[in-house]
Amino acid sequence: MKIFQNKFFTSAFILMLSGMTTKILGLIIKVIFTRIVGTKTIGLYSIVMPTYSLLLTLCTLAMPTTIAKLIAQKEDLRILNSASIIIIIINTLIVILMHITSPIIANHLLKEPDSYYLLIAMSYTLPFASLACILKGYFYGIQKNIPHVASNTIEQIIRLSIVIIIMPKLIKISYIHAAVGLILTSVITELASIIVFLCFMKKNDVINLFKFNYNNLYFKDILDLSIPNVTSKIIGNICYFFEPIILTNLLLYKGFSNEYILTEYGAYNAYAISTLTIPSFFITAIALALIPEIAKNLEQKNYYLIKKRLKQGFGITFTLGISFTFVIFLFREKILLLLYNTMLGSDYIKFLAPFFIIFYLEAIYSAFMQAINKTKITMFITIIASLIKLISLIVLILFNYGIYALLISEIINIIITVYLNHLYTKKYFKDLEH
Repeated sequence: MKIFQNKFFTSAFILMLSGMTTKILGLIIKVIFTRIVGTKTIGLYSIVMPTYSLLLTLCTLAMPTTIAKLIAQKEDLRILNSASIIIIIINTLIVILMHITSPIIANHLLKEPDSYYLLIAMSYTLPFASLACILKGYFYGIQKNIPHVASNTIEQIIRLSIVIIIMPKLIKISYIHAAVGLILTSVITELASIIVFLCFMKKNDVINLFKFNYNNLYFKDILDLSIPNVTSKIIGNICYFFEPIILTNLLLYKGFSNEYILTEYGAYNAYAISTLTIPSFFITAIALALIPEIAKNLEQKNYYLIKKRLKQGFGITFTLGISFTFVIFLFREKILLLLYNTMLGSDYIKFLAPFFIIFYLEAIYSAFMQAINKTKITMFITIIASLIKLISLIVLILFNYGIYALLISEIINIIITVYLNHLYTKKYFKDLEH
């Protein structure tokens, strides 16, 4: 077929298949894990996820997209050497920092002393996830996507095996052991991912990769691209980090019980948001395929093709977004029962679903900004949207909107982020015409 002679569509299609396999296995894992461990473990796990997301953003330093762009333009493996040195330094510092600050985060910010063990566990997973991200970026950059299919599939099979075999034993000890066990599973899965990626590389390339040759030029290129991009993500994750802290403290102040907050936040995060983001593997595949495609056309000053690819990305994303959201909205209760054996989060899905059609567009805008070297714009947009989200959350809770303050502030964040991205993209192409 003619369509598969185009590298953009081929890459997107392979990444979609990989994402679909990963998502299906991921859903099976989540269903089994949820049914084994129960709501209390899910609540504890959900409350530390914003912290984990922030740490992962700091440690990975936006490497997949940064490496993908640089490799697509320069085709030099030495980029990976410089990236590895940066990652090792950052991860070492953060692991040490987490050992110092975890008691403060658990006891005084999250107000959940049991979360201390999860915070320590997640710090050990970070170096493995970060190194895997470098290799992912390399294969995205050369538009070779079969390694991703193999890596993601093996990761999820290992995770599934651990959940089935180990989790029932851990939950018998305590719900804390089960939550910690799930987090530490990432050490094994990410290590497996690294091994799979190395197997797809040439022997000499693997040997050169571990020489850690420092290249000042590539070091600068990586930081120039990754710092604005990761700053944007950090700001978003700081907002996500403070979300359960603000929510917990203000709802406690308003008279809600700690058990209620833990249950409802778990229902929102683990059930509603997880269900609504099921289509994200399709959108992520399109976004990742766009980066090297737009970067190469930018280098060749082929602005017509950049615009064409972007329109194709938005068209596919919007169509998939509407289709999936309609199905999720219509069958939300049946999906929740099938996946998690619960009805918790059904009302939250009903409330949020229409706005997630817009949410899916964020990934395409982000990929476009990364490819055209405008990550600083993304950073400023994220700052504005995140600050408004946190302010909205505080104000709405104080005005007695309860847990729905969280949902409304999320909707506000989605609308502002997409609207500001749209305005800048429109301006970018208008400037090119002049």
